[in-house]
Amino acid sequence: CVALLRPESAQWKSEDDFFDIGTIGLIRACVGRGEGTSNLILQGLQRVRFADFVQLDPFPIAELETLRSDNETTVETDALGAKVLELYARFKTLGRQLPTKIDRYVTDMTDLAMLADLMASTFIDDPVRRQQVLEELDLNARLRLVIQYLRDETGNAAA
Repeated sequence: CVALLRPESAQWKSEDDFFDIGTIGLIRACVGRGEGTSNLILQGLQRVRFADFVQLDPFPIAELETLRSDNETTVETDALGAKVLELYARFKTLGRQLPTKIDRYVTDMTDLAMLADLMASTFIDDPVRRQQVLEELDLNARLRLVIQYLRDETGNAAA
């Protein structure tokens, strides 16, 4: 399970240092670095709320409550998804894009919830904004947030 530390917490000391919403994830790739750290590619599988921390030392263990997103698609959802793809095309013209294999996958993606999460995790630099996207369970509202934040990232509010 992955959780974001609150900005005011340099490292965790108590359960209050974590945001309440996190993700159960699967490590898809791991590349070791020379200084002993690793770069990971995680695939989020399920949004969760930390119901209770049953242990903090030597590492936190929490009871989790699964969260269900409202991923029902409407005409509005499709239009918002198209706008996200349009903004992704703008990122590509700025030299920021996903690897070719993933790029082809994204442009054909029909799961708009996955599209929103992928664009947020890849192109939104501010971790607190990424957290806001994670916490939004309504798909249309989540897509609107992603659009707003991607516009901010490209520096073009009119996009």
